[in-house]
Amino acid sequence: MRRLGWVAWLVPVLLIVLVVPAVVLARSGGAGFDGVVGSIESRYHTHATRIPFLCLMSLVARKATSGGVSAVHIAEFDHFTAKVDGDELNRMVEEKLGQGWERIIRETSRRGGEQTLIFARPEGDRMGLFVLDLDGNEMDVVQVSVDPDRLNGTINRYDRGDREHGDASD
Repeated sequence: MRRLGWVAWLVPVLLIVLVVPAVVLARSGGAGFDGVVGSIESRYHTHATRIPFLCLMSLVARKATSGGVSAVHIAEFDHFTAKVDGDELNRMVEEKLGQGWERIIRETSRRGGEQTLIFARPEGDRMGLFVLDLDGNEMDVVQVSVDPDRLNGTINRYDRGDREHGDASD
């Protein structure tokens, strides 16, 4: 009788642990990063590969960059063979990302097989970046939050390092 009580307690806990996150994720698919990925999956009849334990890697990235990079989201579409209309893709991303995002780069090859969209938005003292890159049969979608001051410091450090080591690319 005692074992049955333990099992009766475990089943509801497992349901909560497994079902609640699934419901939350399903509802969050309407906007933002998940909304864009979900729309691509639906429109182009493909499935994104998401990186397992990405939230853990996001914490590692934040620590390794001293807070310079955080909130990393990545989805990859391998074997992406659908023909993509650049205007339609741009509209879909703009609609699903929502307000506050501004497109800063849009590059489309003549035949549409290569497309790059980069959006940015202010996040207080940070900056959100969203990148969608279609290159042949692979599409990558990435969203991160960066500290612009740390990013600028890193860029300047490498820029000065090249000059100090006699880089002739200037």
